[in-house]
Amino acid sequence: MLTFEEIVEKAKNFSKVPSKEDFLEFYGYYKQATAGDCDTEEPEDEEKKARWNAWKSKAGQTAEDAKAHYIEVYKKYAAKYE
Repeated sequence: MLTFEEIVEKAKNFSKVPSKEDFLEFYGYYKQATAGDCDTEEPEDEEKKARWNAWKSKAGQTAEDAKAHYIEVYKKYAAKYE
């Protein structure tokens, strides 16, 4: 079984660019897994705000849970973007 770090590298190397919605699903779990709960101010920029909201929505999850969810998201989208 691949580790979280190995899955992240595989996701970074998708041959197709994920849709914005799919990317944000990955992003929220990645940030929660690697940085913990979001503790920054909500940005004004719409693109940054979308990422901030994706991360903020995962608040309270442990790093281990967020990593497990990230791996599940990868499994869900791998065939679509590889």
